[in-house]
Amino acid sequence: MVTIEPIQVGDHTLVGVEVKLPKTTLLTISTSRGYIMCGALDVGLLNKMLSDRQIIAARAVGVRTLAQLLAAPLESVTIEAENLGIVPGMAGSEALLRML
Repeated sequence: MVTIEPIQVGDHTLVGVEVKLPKTTLLTISTSRGYIMCGALDVGLLNKMLSDRQIIAARAVGVRTLAQLLAAPLESVTIEAENLGIVPGMAGSEALLRML
């Protein structure tokens, strides 16, 4: 099942997506410029193989809900996210505000 829901971060309404799969759930919250995602995101792939796309993204691990994704410290970020001041350890919600 796929669920799409509005996610409020500050004064901004973002898009949250939850995809329930066998034995796992994929989670992402996006802005018009970038996104944060659960542990399924391969930041290394984005930085190396897709570097020409300049993707702004960050990953949090061990999260099971969109609320947890917002609150969790980021485990890794893309180079383009770093260029916006997004760093590992930052809360997902703070990273999203920098992606606006």
